[in-house]
Amino acid sequence: MATKEKFYITTAIAYASKKPHFGNTYEAIMTDAMTRYKRQMGYDVFMCTGTDEHGQKIEDLAKEAGITPKAYVDGVAGEIRELWDKMNVSYDHFIRTTDDYHEAAVKKIFKRFFDQGDIYKGKYEGWYCTPCESFFTETQAEGGKCPDCGRPVQKAEEEAYFFKMSKYADRLMAHIDSHPDFIQPESRKKEMVNNFLKVEGGLQDLCVSRTSFSWGIPVDFDPKHVTYVWLDALTNYITAIGYDPDKSFEEQSEKFKKYWPADVHVIGKDILRFHTIYWPIFLMALDIPLPKQIFGHPWFNFGADKMSKSRGNVIYADELAERFGVDGVRYYALSEMPFANDGSITYETVIKRFNTDLVNNLGNLVKRTLDMQKKYFDKVIQAPAAADALDGELKDACVKAYAGLVKNMDAFKIADALECIFEMLSRANKYIDETTPWSLAKDESQKARLGTVLYNLLEAIRWGAVMLKPFIPETAESILAMLKTDKVDYATIGASDAFGGMEAGAEVGDSSVLFARIDEAKMLAELEAEMEAKKAAAEKANAIPEKPEGCAVIGIEDFMNVELRTAKVIACEAVPKAKKLLKLEVDLGYEKRQVVSGIAKFYKPEDLIGKKIILVANLKPATLCGIESNGMILASGEEEIRVVFLADDTPLGERVR
Repeated sequence: MATKEKFYITTAIAYASKKPHFGNTYEAIMTDAMTRYKRQMGYDVFMCTGTDEHGQKIEDLAKEAGITPKAYVDGVAGEIRELWDKMNVSYDHFIRTTDDYHEAAVKKIFKRFFDQGDIYKGKYEGWYCTPCESFFTETQAEGGKCPDCGRPVQKAEEEAYFFKMSKYADRLMAHIDSHPDFIQPESRKKEMVNNFLKVEGGLQDLCVSRTSFSWGIPVDFDPKHVTYVWLDALTNYITAIGYDPDKSFEEQSEKFKKYWPADVHVIGKDILRFHTIYWPIFLMALDIPLPKQIFGHPWFNFGADKMSKSRGNVIYADELAERFGVDGVRYYALSEMPFANDGSITYETVIKRFNTDLVNNLGNLVKRTLDMQKKYFDKVIQAPAAADALDGELKDACVKAYAGLVKNMDAFKIADALECIFEMLSRANKYIDETTPWSLAKDESQKARLGTVLYNLLEAIRWGAVMLKPFIPETAESILAMLKTDKVDYATIGASDAFGGMEAGAEVGDSSVLFARIDEAKMLAELEAEMEAKKAAAEKANAIPEKPEGCAVIGIEDFMNVELRTAKVIACEAVPKAKKLLKLEVDLGYEKRQVVSGIAKFYKPEDLIGKKIILVANLKPATLCGIESNGMILASGEEEIRVVFLADDTPLGERVR
């Protein structure tokens, strides 16, 4: 048995700061489509995805949430993985940069770089963008703004280790020149070369450690330093398949030697610099072959604007799927994104694509054909007989669609590949109009011709379903199940003589509605109302609160009379016949207290148990609904109450000042 050719494909690992929006999710869907296509083509495919979980931004977010960074990323990483699973992303490995094996490998890689003279200690002075986890020079951070995301940058000055990028710059440039497909699309390559490699002064050395925060992988030999998040994150592509920094390439595990080098890293265009300059240089320093290709896909914007919570225009794939189904979301994402330019998503275009392509072109074709097969032949497939020129045209359309699929998928032109398939489906719908099966059914002498027409339609649908498996897998499998065929692989289509896979004499199944038509006006009205509500909520969250009026001014003596103590909620339950109240038992370390709080509308008991809070400990006891309350929980807000939670490692009974 011949050994399958391997294909190793990765997404960029998602930053575990928040739930990914539709544009971020596109990358996972796109990579999955390519993964499924390669599997269909007979490759031994390994797809890796995951989460990037270290860095200053995450440390800051965890602090705001009052939890540890690990607890924070556990929650977000779980949410990301759940979203990928919902979108039917068929990954082989999901790596987290907090995984023990990854952290151990990164420590060894850092030490190896230091030992071989690629890393030196110095002092960093410049600008830093926390959201992008990126360093910039004075020239790059023009106007005090990040050149990548446009947010304000902060002045940074700290002891740090630096990687000698300049040592490998010429070698990287030579590799790019000798491997024209290394960076795709071509426009991305020109951007990287002109902006970073062929600039005055050459490629700058890279800061690869931080000392101003602690949430990162420690540098073993200098523990006050943590590894720069991008050195940590990029190495996931090799640690995920078992790379051991202590071994030469020849000594690595069979899995690593089998799949490396990666055939393609699929990434967003905004992180191209890290993947096409820093990553290849790190690999050169490790004496590991470079990936074959890095594909920087464009962005999805909402209309003409970038998605932003402050604009209220952020779209999430799982929320979109509630209206359009998972395959509806996948189809839109894959069909609407151009090869090199940014894509645009609006609800109008989503609905139009859904109704035109999925409901009309695909869904109606399948239902009409199966219904006619049931009506005219009691579901039994007839052997094709009375052929004419129209049949040849339909067959040619199928062969052409498959050729277009292969050509475009191999070039990462996924939207063009889908267009080829749907052109074939349009031709099949036209074939129905041209052959008019309902007219043939009225003439007994045309029964053989009717059977042939329906056979050809069933076969065209089979080809379409097989070709659609990488893109809308659930729908494709449903169609093939209705056809009751076992000819479901790419090996059963493609060539002209493969047109004939449906078995004469067998029965098809009953039809079902694949996609239900959407009332555009009704849905747009609902969506507009939702977006306005989101925008209003975002404006409220970002609004600068007005100074409260009528507040009494107190002295320090009055304030010091209020005794605020740290405590832990050890039990919590609802108060019967009191919808607003919860009864809590809290531990102050030196004693336990019972407290009644009017927060039941905003928190369930399980949301509070185990959390550390601030208690007004010297409040006079009060009786609420017959239950004595000894203290008050510190919280903010009026219309919406938010309890102040403390970090898990906060000692009990401490006075808050």
